[in-house]
Amino acid sequence: MEFAVIKTGGKQYLVEVGKKIKIEKLDTKEGGSVTFAEVLMIGNDKEMKIGTPFVSSAKVTGTVLKQDKDKKVVTFKYRAKHRYHKTIGHRQPYTMVEIKKIG
Repeated sequence: MEFAVIKTGGKQYLVEVGKKIKIEKLDTKEGGSVTFAEVLMIGNDKEMKIGTPFVSSAKVTGTVLKQDKDKKVVTFKYRAKHRYHKTIGHRQPYTMVEIKKIG
């Protein structure tokens, strides 16, 4: 079993071949291919390579499955005794990626 830790969208993800991850929105169409060059760690059952900060010549390739928005997050502002209340909603866009190759 081979795995890697990649960095994208300011976050780090532990990925394996066949795993589906939900990451920050990428400008790639559905069905398109995406390559992650910022690989922090790569390994398998026997050995591990840790980058300083990235592992040289390591890439993780995946396929974009879906471009969508997350569930709505509701924020409610309220100030007691001032007759002030305000409701704000936000839906964060994301990209669903299936990991195809680690190398």
